Amino acid sequence: MADLNSILTPGMIVRHPDHPDWGDGQIQSNIAGRITVNFREAGKVVLDGSRVALVLVSASD
Repeated sequence: MADLNSILTPGMIVRHPDHPDWGDGQIQSNIAGRITVNFREAGKVVLDGSRVALVLVSASD
């Protein structure tokens, strides 16, 4: 999981596999495995990249 998340950079659009109701989210930061995402329906969420594999939707807006 962490290997996939390590390529995520600010601006990329992702989805949370366990929370599709959150909608698409934009990566805000990815520092030491802590990934901050601004989801359309859930707002700002900080995730532990070792616990969830985000799904890449788009590499840029």
